[in-house]
Amino acid sequence: MTGTTHTVSLDEGDLDLTVDRHGDQGRPFLLLHGGGGPQTVAPFAALLSAQRPARVFAPVHPGFGGTARPDWLTDVTTLAQAYIRLLDVLGLEDVAVVGNSIGGWITAEIAALGSDRISSVTLVNAVGIDVPGHPVADTFPLTPVELSRLSFHDPSKFRFDPGALSDEQRAVMAGNRAALRIYSGSDDMADPTLRERLAKATVPALVAWGESDQVVDADYGRAYAAAIPGARFELLPGTGHMPQVETPEQLLPVVWDFADTHTVNRPTD
Repeated sequence: MTGTTHTVSLDEGDLDLTVDRHGDQGRPFLLLHGGGGPQTVAPFAALLSAQRPARVFAPVHPGFGGTARPDWLTDVTTLAQAYIRLLDVLGLEDVAVVGNSIGGWITAEIAALGSDRISSVTLVNAVGIDVPGHPVADTFPLTPVELSRLSFHDPSKFRFDPGALSDEQRAVMAGNRAALRIYSGSDDMADPTLRERLAKATVPALVAWGESDQVVDADYGRAYAAAIPGARFELLPGTGHMPQVETPEQLLPVVWDFADTHTVNRPTD
């Protein structure tokens, strides 16, 4: 995985983070990928920086994309703390944080922790809370074809042949799955304490949800929005668990407009 390495210091130790950057000027975005790995957000990061005045910083969660994960880094809360420290290291302010799936969970944890450097958060088909009657699908035993059926509105457009993967690609995918298992914890992709902590969040929040998602359904998304004071819920038709992959042109204005509306440094007339 290419990218720039930045070191952040936590109570547990120093952590090296690989960060891909797209765009040289404009509004800063922190874009957090899901369990599929950094390639699930890289094209969207490039699109956002090309179509809007945006600088997009897309870190690779340690253990994904062939990166190293220290033994002490085992939970989403610590990873969220690391990304808040990353904003300090990068000297970024007025940051819009956007995360998909487990990246949305990390985004929610960032919202709960709080940071003066962050002006808004957008959760896209996020996991991370327990919603009775609306469990997160157990994706670990699924084949790629089965996972695709749950993830996409039109899975026929996203077929791939696992047999065509190189040994290196297989190793990276195995590493991604292993890291996802560790971060997801023992509570079915949820932190039982998160909902209570989110009730104290003060950052403007948008919960955007692909209507056809069968990994986490729309009512789960509505419950997520209800857990964050003042959060807005927006349903995205004709797309599934990864709108940034399936319908990026639909997601882009949703993400941009919310971030642009909630900016600390908006020019005055």
